[in-house]
Amino acid sequence: MPVAFGACKLPSTRALPTHAFTLLVLAAWEIASWHTPVFLLPGPAAVAKSLWALISTPAGLIQTGASLFHVGAALLAAFLAGTLVALIPYYVKGLRLAIDGRLTPFLNAFPGIGWTLLAILWLGLGLGTVIFAVGIILVPFMIINIREGVRTVDADLIEMALSFGANRWRQFVLIVLPSLLPFAFSAIRISFGVAWKVTLTAELFGGTRGLGYTMNVARQELETPQIYAVIVLIVTIVYLGNRLLFDPLQRRLQQGSRSPV
Repeated sequence: MPVAFGACKLPSTRALPTHAFTLLVLAAWEIASWHTPVFLLPGPAAVAKSLWALISTPAGLIQTGASLFHVGAALLAAFLAGTLVALIPYYVKGLRLAIDGRLTPFLNAFPGIGWTLLAILWLGLGLGTVIFAVGIILVPFMIINIREGVRTVDADLIEMALSFGANRWRQFVLIVLPSLLPFAFSAIRISFGVAWKVTLTAELFGGTRGLGYTMNVARQELETPQIYAVIVLIVTIVYLGNRLLFDPLQRRLQQGSRSPV
């Protein structure tokens, strides 16, 4: 019986260099670990063992879930605050200079570690400290991106809506919000990766739970494989978040923007 080779899907040759590079890095890591003390550079096998313990035990899952909650809550709070601040100059023209020329540059320039230390002073150690520190650092990313979306709102459409008697709320839902959607998506996608970097630092200094807190405990106990395992886990979460969530959503947004009216 003839075999239909066309039906068999062979691996793409374009992916082979990527896989080869990954294997090369792992091999170099393994060789380097032979000549380095384990408390400085554990091997891939030791890190993989710690990673498995982190994602397969109740204690590890609790810490991972705490970090996921911190990131999600901070993203939501930053998105709501950033959208509100970005919309204020659109509806209150007199505040444009205060928002665009003073508040946004200040928030954008303020060091992240400074917010973390202030949050510890103001709120102590705990959940609120981490969410506040991460959220306030993400706010300028939201403001800058969504502000660009506000600037693309079609003034002619707004004028047409006014002529048909549409109130402010209907104008926002039917005209302003669709204009903001691609920019809001971009802001959330960029902030997702930044949020994990900031969350790790905030949990390290001011958290009582989370992967950053786990890393701090591992540092104190010289459990270097666990420190590397936390890093690998965060990189994996960000990668999978982009591949499985943001990439499909971006394709749908692009398809929607190209679809005929």
